[in-house]
Order: sequence, then C-alpha cells, then structure tokens
Amino acid sequence: MTSNEIRKKYLAFFQARGHAVIPSSPIVPVNDPTTLFTSCGMQPLIPYLLGQPHPSGKRLVNSQKSFRAADIDEVGDTSHTTFFEMLGNWSLGDYFKKEQLPWFFEFLTKELELNPKRLYVSVFDGDKRMKAWRNNLAQPLTPDVETIAIWKQIFSEVGIDARDGYPTSPEGIRIFSYPASKNWWSRSGEPEKMPPGEPGGPDSEVFHDFGEELNLHDRSAYKNKPCHPNCQCGRFMEIGNSVFMQYQKQDDGSLIELPQKNVDFGGGLERLNAVVNGTPDIFKTDSFRGIINILENLMKKKYEEDSEIDRAMRIIADHLRGSVMMMTDGVLPSNKTQGYVLRRLIRRAILYAQPLGLGTDVSKLGDLVLPVAEIYKDAYPEVSKKAAEIKIIIKEEAVRFGKSLERGLREFEKLGEDQLNELNAFNLFQSFGFPYEITEELFRERGKILDKKKFEEVYENHQRLSRATAAKLFKGGLADHSEQTTKLHTAHHLMLAALQKMIDPSIRQRGSNITGERLRMDFNYSRKLTGDELSNIELFVNEKIKANVPVTIVGMDKGVAEKIGAQMEFGQKYPDRVSVHIIGLSGDVESEKAKPSDYVSAEFCGGPHVRFTGVLGHFTIKKEESAGAGIRRIYATLE
Repeated sequence: MTSNEIRKKYLAFFQARGHAVIPSSPIVPVNDPTTLFTSCGMQPLIPYLLGQPHPSGKRLVNSQKSFRAADIDEVGDTSHTTFFEMLGNWSLGDYFKKEQLPWFFEFLTKELELNPKRLYVSVFDGDKRMKAWRNNLAQPLTPDVETIAIWKQIFSEVGIDARDGYPTSPEGIRIFSYPASKNWWSRSGEPEKMPPGEPGGPDSEVFHDFGEELNLHDRSAYKNKPCHPNCQCGRFMEIGNSVFMQYQKQDDGSLIELPQKNVDFGGGLERLNAVVNGTPDIFKTDSFRGIINILENLMKKKYEEDSEIDRAMRIIADHLRGSVMMMTDGVLPSNKTQGYVLRRLIRRAILYAQPLGLGTDVSKLGDLVLPVAEIYKDAYPEVSKKAAEIKIIIKEEAVRFGKSLERGLREFEKLGEDQLNELNAFNLFQSFGFPYEITEELFRERGKILDKKKFEEVYENHQRLSRATAAKLFKGGLADHSEQTTKLHTAHHLMLAALQKMIDPSIRQRGSNITGERLRMDFNYSRKLTGDELSNIELFVNEKIKANVPVTIVGMDKGVAEKIGAQMEFGQKYPDRVSVHIIGLSGDVESEKAKPSDYVSAEFCGGPHVRFTGVLGHFTIKKEESAGAGIRRIYATLE
C-alpha cells in the first residue's frame, strides 16, 4: 500500500462519517508571526477549537503539510523527519471520546488491515499539580478512566482482554497510563508550560508493535530497562494521537473547560506507511524509496549495507524532500527566518553527500527533485509545476555554498592551537554551515578532540538567545488574540479597503504583521504614496470607526464569496466553505447579487475581530516605505 492510497483511504473514511475535507494550509503559517512553520494539523484551526464557527462545519478532516525545524539534528535514524504529512480529523464541539477511539481503531484494523494484537495504547494518568475548574469547583486533573474503559471495550470486541497498568511493570499490559509529560497535548507541552489562552487536553496514543522477533529492544540503549510503548527502543512506533482538547490556560495558571469539547487527532502519514508495509524504517517506504534509489545509483552504494552510509542517505533524502516542499510553498534560501532553515537543509545535504562521492555536483543533487515531485503528483501537483525552478535554486545554492566552504576552510586554517575550541567550532557552523560531524573531523586532523557536550551547550545558549529575540520581535502577535491585537486586525481590514477605494482597486495585500502595538501591511503598488493620499486613507478609516458599523462573520460557499468581491490572502488555498468577515454589512450578502457597494470591507479571514468599529479608537499611519520591487509597506497604530 502506498502513501497516496493511505491518504485517500483516510480522507474517504472520515468523509463517509460526516467530515468535510479541508485543504492543507501552507508550510509557512498565514497571519501567525509567532512561529516559523506549520508544525501540526491543528495549528491553523486554533480559532475554531476556541469556539469560532468553522465555515465547513463541526467535523473536519485533512492531510496537513508540516515541518519541524527542531527535528533537524534528530534526522538520521529510521523514524525522524523534518517535513511530514499529518493526517488529522477534528470534532469542534460535536463527537468526543466514545466516537473517536472506535473510529480510528476501525480505520487501522479494517481499512489498513493491521493486526489488532500488534496495537497498544496509552492514556493520561492525571496531574495533581494542576487545578481545573468545573462548575465553579477547582479539582486536580484526574486519571482518564473513561478512555481506559472505552479501550477495554474496543479490544474486547476483537477478542483481546486488554489489561491496563504502568510502564514499570509492562508484562501483559496493553493500555498504559503515563503522566502529563507523555499524555497531555498542547503546542507548548504539559499543563504548567502552557501560556495563558492556550488550549490543550489529555490524549490517547496508539502504538504499533513490530515484535520481539526483531530484537530491537535488546540492541538498544534501553536494553537493561523494561520495554513499553514509550521506551524509544524502536520496537514500538506511535501511529496516532487523539487529543481531547477541552481546557484553556488562564492568567492565574489554572485551567478552565472550554465551552465546547473538541477532538484533535493527528497521525503521521509516513509512520502509518511504514507500519502498513511491515518495516520500522520509514525510508524503505514509497515516501522515500524513489529518492534512496537515485542516491544508490549516484553513489554506487547500497542502502542497508553500512550504518554510516545509511545515516547519510537518510539525512540527504529527508533534507532534499523538505527543501523541495518548502520551496514549493514559496520559501527561498536566505539568512533569515524560514529561508535560513531552508539554506541549512540544503547545505547539510551537500555536506553529507561529499564523503559518499556525490560532492557538490549540482546536476546530480538536482536529480533528487524529480522523485519528490513524483511522490506528490496527485496530492500536491504544484510540486511538479515548480520542479524545474526548484532545481535551478538548488544549483545556485550549491554553487554559493561551495564558495562558503572554501572561505570557511580558510578561516579554520587561521585558527591557532589555543583557538580550537567549541565556541569557534560553533562559529564555523553558524557562519559557514559546517555541521558538528565535519568540524569534528577538521579538529581531529589537527590532533584536537571536539567535546560534543560543550558544543551542544554553546549551541543551546545561542538557541535561547534566538528564542528570546524572536519572542521580543513577535510580542503580541496575531495568534495571541489580545484585545488590542484584535482591534488592530480589524483596522487592518479597513486600511486595505481604503487603499483599494482611495488609491487603486487592484491593490492586494502581500503580507502582514500585527502586534499589540501596531499593524504592518505589505501591498502591491509601484510608487510612494503622497502625503495627501495617506491623509485620505486615515480619513476613510476614521470615518468608518466613527460610524460604529458592525463587523459580521458570514459562512458561505467560496464561489459566492468570490462573486461578491470578498478579498482573499495572496497564495492561500481555501476550502469550499469559507468564513468571510464583512465590515459595514447591509443587504443580503448571501445572495450572488450582492456587490461591493453593500459593504465597506469583505475578506476571507479566520482571525479575531471586534463586533463594532466604534471601539477601535483613532487610526494613525506612522510610516510608508518600500518593501521590495513593486511592494509598499505601511505601519499604523490605534490610539
């Protein structure tokens, strides 16, 4: 069974159970400057999990393109990747545990034909440190006995007596209870790490057992400890996680129950592919096999013949696949944000290819784009359309990196014996892209030992500084849904309407960043705006604020929204049903006869807004400047 077949089966399975299929969001989040990448399926759905109605209804399903930069250094084993697809289904206040768990079990055992005897599950064991408010009473988070009972019933129906217990005594246990560090899910981790406003809840994971016969546990670092699903020895692989997202963190550190109880399921497509095809190595599935085949031919080496060669092939395959998918979504190599991560992926792939005989031969490296396009020709045809362009970008980046390598080697040769330390090793990595393994070899040639632990300490310190800088840069970003950010978001819509009505109707938004202090909008226009034009924009927005017109959310078919002139985010894909925020509504906008004169502004948007414009305050443009060829930028505030 291929990855395409698994994806199609999953979407069809939940569509038959009343779920609307929604498109994957881009890898780079839209209107969320607090994070570089979309790292899970629920990330674009936060407003709807918190209670905002979704235009496609209460039951949703999709396959979300995801990227986790934190996993770059983990890549090289048989299960970690940077880019992956997350199969997801959601209940927005509709069904809950007793429907979700049997459905996923049915999908695994009926649609994918997995042996139920190979399936093990985990549940939340409670957290006495955290207080949750129910009916005005504060109670500790208790063990999820309801989920245990549901799983026992599910297993009993296939003839399995499923005992529950703990990983300390795993013999005969099929339902394992773990603490919040393992079986609580939020974007920030366990309950005490969640920031105010963040949703989360207990979860239940499903694991596939590859069996004792592979002897994976005895050959692992965990061989002297009991084997259980979360021991990371490789015998078990997590293939799905049902999150019961029912709580929200408060300013005082407590949790309250959300108005609606949600199901947020995520299952890695690549891992399901490995399990269905009976291998703990995802690089032996069709998700990677085409890339590995080309690497074998180029390098005249076979996969699974040498552990170090295998590791290098996995890194190259993962990094090139991730790079292709990022570039398909518009990311280009650079020294900042997403572009920096992309550049790092390409350069790591080049470095790991060198010892295997591929070197920096750019024509050979470009050959890896085609099997990626082939994998996704049905699900994401845009990859094939951009394949030729992506090959050129990789070629240019490889040439540029070759020059950087030469400069880095010259800098390395300048280092005195007393300068061969972990700090300068990190500087080589930071400035020239040298990974630890390459620098370690350079050090060894000069009779020095590079301490990996100290190198990682320097790296982690740099990461902490970067995170602190990013947090400061994006303080009050749109995702926090604070009162002032919400006001500025509504003003952002009014300003776009003003630009189109007062300056040029062909103006479209080309990017935005909205914090608690100001809004920033990029838009297409060929020249600098005059002082009079900026004054007219301010006047238009402030008139609409003074008029205290309503802001209405309307769910409608995408085709109808387009016909009435609703604006959409540049480059974004939308489902068949969309949410449209309309400012100054009059008349019947559900009708295809509606026209722009019936409203002040209409935009496809899932973010938060005020209900009436009168609460916004006074709108002031602070600066207008160039943001690139044919792109202008405006900064504005509310006072």
